[in-house]
Amino acid sequence: MESGNHEIPDTMRAVVLMGHGGIDQLEYRKDWPTPRPGPEEVLIRVGACGLNNTDVNTRTGWYAKSVRGPTEGEGPGGADDPAWGGGGIAFPRIQGADAVGEVVACGADADAALLGRRVLVDGWLRDWSDPLNREKSGYFGSECDGGFAEYCTAHHRNVAAIESPLEDAELATFSCSYSTAEGMLTRAGVSPGEWVLVTGASGGVGSALVQLVRRRGARVVAMASPGKHASLAALSPDAVLPREVPDLPEALRRAIGRSSVQVVADIAGGAGFGALIEVLERGGRYVVSGAIGGPIVELDLRTLYLRDLTFFGSTVLPPGIFQDVAGYIARGEVVPILAAVHPLAQLRQAQLAFLAKKHLGNIVVVP
Repeated sequence: MESGNHEIPDTMRAVVLMGHGGIDQLEYRKDWPTPRPGPEEVLIRVGACGLNNTDVNTRTGWYAKSVRGPTEGEGPGGADDPAWGGGGIAFPRIQGADAVGEVVACGADADAALLGRRVLVDGWLRDWSDPLNREKSGYFGSECDGGFAEYCTAHHRNVAAIESPLEDAELATFSCSYSTAEGMLTRAGVSPGEWVLVTGASGGVGSALVQLVRRRGARVVAMASPGKHASLAALSPDAVLPREVPDLPEALRRAIGRSSVQVVADIAGGAGFGALIEVLERGGRYVVSGAIGGPIVELDLRTLYLRDLTFFGSTVLPPGIFQDVAGYIARGEVVPILAAVHPLAQLRQAQLAFLAKKHLGNIVVVP
């Protein structure tokens, strides 16, 4: 292991998830063993780590098919398949997918050029001999320990060195949310000039979608609670609508002069699903990467086939998506939406604030 001049302590501060359940399952520890990088891994001194829904859903067991309600903070949920991939995860576990920090040590077979560089972590774990095989994928902070700690390890191909004037906390808003959003738009094939309706536009993925739709030269209608409309306007969506609209086609007609869109990018699901599908034009596309409003929806199959619609689920992303997002950040083509910063010791409070959904963008913790 090559570590340069950085002295690596034997123990570190970390927040450790002890099992599925409520917020009390998150334990702040000052004596957790500092990880050591494997042959192809780097050791990262974490500067900041963002929160996302996967942290909550894994803690509560929400991914189990027996759970039918929206994302909430209490658990446990179902016990049959409580993790994102349909199986169990090992406890104790350090969560946190959106780690940013400095590489302070490299394994014998890792890229030594990363030593001393500031990096973003790609949350998708891969078999690098078969990187496009989704069946072999895992998630940082789920199938391995993540970034809610002073140090973490990652495969050297799962990080991207970043040159940016942004602070670590700002950079920690990007990886999960913006990669998820870019993956959704890529899978749905969003093209310049198309209209895209985005649900949950004030959240991390939603606010990323607004920016990335515009980056592609497409046009975006953002849906969010009215109290967030003024803040959301700073991202320059073409129109903003309340998240609950009695007559969505009419609301669209009044806002953009047409009652349909080519693409719906949905992270909400729940009771509003049917109305979203009805405003897709013939041949339109629906892409989903979340169900914070509830996973169980009603679909009239006649709408799907008679109007030639295409549905996309978007979770495991090809490696190029993360690299593209890293490039957008370096070139200043996207901006961070940092809602709040909490010390790592207050991760419980940070997660409760995340669940309250009164913020715009992303919440971050720093060691």
